Amino acid sequence: MPQKNGVHQPTARATQQDFYGHDREEVTRLIIQGLDDLGYHEAANTLSRESGYEVESPAVALFRHAVLQGDWREAEALLFGSEPADQGGGVSIHNGDHQGLKFVEGVDENQLRFLLRKQKYLELLESKDLGRALMVLRQELTPLKQERSQLQQLSSMLVNTPDGLKKEAQWDGATGQSRNVLLQELSKSIAPSVMIPEHRLADLLNQVKRNQISHCLYHNPSRSPSLFADHMCDRSQFPLRTVLELGQNAGEVWAMRFSHDGKMLATSGQATDVLIYDTDTFQVLHRLTEHTDHVAYLAWSPDDRKLITCSHDKTSRVWDAPSGQRILKIDHHNHPGPGNLTAASWSPDGQSFVTGSLHGNHKLCLWGIDGEPLFNWNVDYRVQDCAISPNGKRMVVISSECQIVVYNYETREEEYSILLKNKMTCVNISQDSQHMLINMANSEIQLIKIDNAEIVKRYMGQQQGEFVIRSTFGGADQNLILSGSEDAKVYIWHKENGTLIETLEGHHSPGCVNVIAWNPTDPCMFASGGDDHKVRIWSKENNDQQTKRRNRISPNNYSGSSSFRDNNNNNNGRG
Repeated sequence: MPQKNGVHQPTARATQQDFYGHDREEVTRLIIQGLDDLGYHEAANTLSRESGYEVESPAVALFRHAVLQGDWREAEALLFGSEPADQGGGVSIHNGDHQGLKFVEGVDENQLRFLLRKQKYLELLESKDLGRALMVLRQELTPLKQERSQLQQLSSMLVNTPDGLKKEAQWDGATGQSRNVLLQELSKSIAPSVMIPEHRLADLLNQVKRNQISHCLYHNPSRSPSLFADHMCDRSQFPLRTVLELGQNAGEVWAMRFSHDGKMLATSGQATDVLIYDTDTFQVLHRLTEHTDHVAYLAWSPDDRKLITCSHDKTSRVWDAPSGQRILKIDHHNHPGPGNLTAASWSPDGQSFVTGSLHGNHKLCLWGIDGEPLFNWNVDYRVQDCAISPNGKRMVVISSECQIVVYNYETREEEYSILLKNKMTCVNISQDSQHMLINMANSEIQLIKIDNAEIVKRYMGQQQGEFVIRSTFGGADQNLILSGSEDAKVYIWHKENGTLIETLEGHHSPGCVNVIAWNPTDPCMFASGGDDHKVRIWSKENNDQQTKRRNRISPNNYSGSSSFRDNNNNNNGRG
């Protein structure tokens, strides 16, 4: 019988049975797999011959080949061994001594059969072999007694076109990646000593790096840490000092964003003007002056050629960034009383965007770049903020009624909603589209997994209760969380372990630091905006670098929000 923990070759092994405390066989098999992943196949074969170990047994190799080639009868036989005929489409293998592969504890074997036979069924539908597909559905899938809804969905696919089938099943066909995806899913149930997970050595190295990064408070390099030495970043390389103070804003600074290429910085707030700075010189490129009330939100298009601004004058405007000219005005949010526009977010393709407001018939609406409404969600809540995930699959909305609502952005349908006890002021989505960052009015920031609403981490220390404060992800690989505060300070946490690593002073007190923006292309630059009408640029630059930068800036630009306040009562004063 083939051994399940690698094949024992008759080659003599070294007498030492461990490798510095690690199992010798495991280490060797991982190295062989890693050499293959690196493309050093001859080296992998040499090590296998010399050590007497192989990455996987012949049975596992045959099983992998059967799945990837679509030989479903052979795949089942290799996975489970000989099956009695009354199991529903049971199979037997020509090699009668094969007992099947070893599974992890608690595996539902019928679920694995269902996955294999579902793939077989879908491929038959794709090839328009409806007769055989119907037989698989009735004789092989139905007897497995899986969820009735799954069988009903599969049955409904009999009348689909091939393209419709792929869309409904979220499946890319026999010639796509579906067989690889199936193999990866099945491998999760096979004992890892039998079938080593793909790229396991690389995964272990990534875990080592993540562990070191999680213990490095000032981790902020632009490149991945080296494996040759233990990793620890120097605090002196962290952006902890103000290198510029921009005083061009005529009022409190409430909104601020760097462009995706890091070349421009847009700011707005209590004043009616919107400023766009060149981040090389920090001279004002454009002053956008058409709004007639506070401008509390702005967002760059994915290609940085357009900028949306949202105002208390109940309009949103789209500007051409290179010229500074307004190219679109939307005033469909009119409503008696406070109908402030509160948020905007671009679709990843840059051809449409969503706006949110507190009142009106379009509190949450998708607009085309021509200004025509494409979809209106007709929500019964007031939109405080919204964000579309970078992968375009989800949209997260927070409401003034303490709700988080997650939508499938592709289908426009609501996936789930959560009712919280405290008000929220802003939402950001991580670059990997996995997490949302929520500012709470009870002086807490929460990192939440979008898929299941699990709270991953809480960040505390800043002061927030009365006014809107906007936090952000920061750092070279978004390993930092930054937020302003009602005590005029900037707070920085380590994202992974939640440690408050810095509290920075600089803005004039009393007053709020309302908004933080991290430069996405410069791991050592972020900006903060406050009630003191100032935008502060933070970096690690030394005095010589500061002097050179200041020499490029006109004196008028260098001087040394409060966000909406409470949007529900439109209180723009402090008292």
